[in-house]
Amino acid sequence: MTDIKPVLERLEALKDYTTRLRPYQSLSLEAYLEDDAAQWIVERGLQLAIQAVLDIGAHILAADFGKRPQEYREIIRQMGSVGVLPRDFAKRIAGMSGFRNILVHSYLEIDPHQVYEALQSLDDFEVFANHVLEYLKRTGTLEA
Repeated sequence: MTDIKPVLERLEALKDYTTRLRPYQSLSLEAYLEDDAAQWIVERGLQLAIQAVLDIGAHILAADFGKRPQEYREIIRQMGSVGVLPRDFAKRIAGMSGFRNILVHSYLEIDPHQVYEALQSLDDFEVFANHVLEYLKRTGTLEA
């Protein structure tokens, strides 16, 4: 059974990251491209948010299903296949893991247009958190 504490801590961190990123969503693409500080903040915030998603997924998969994905890209897909996330939602956000790898490992080649586009999808993090909370309630790990 999932240890609720680390999951709730990461969900809280995820909420904090998205809250800090929200003001940057209102920037126009042009303003975003001209603001190096904003680009750095958004890149780091998205990296941390995606990492929280992956950490939550890896924790639940290991604790509740005995699965230990070897690659980040498997985590979200497996969350969909075991019912933690709806399959269609998992399929839609599965690219997050690859984007995280770009932010971490290819930071010299990051396309600011792609980052700006990802910034406009912050609601996916909230939807993810809601699905995780619903799963925890369904399984009795979290009281309704």
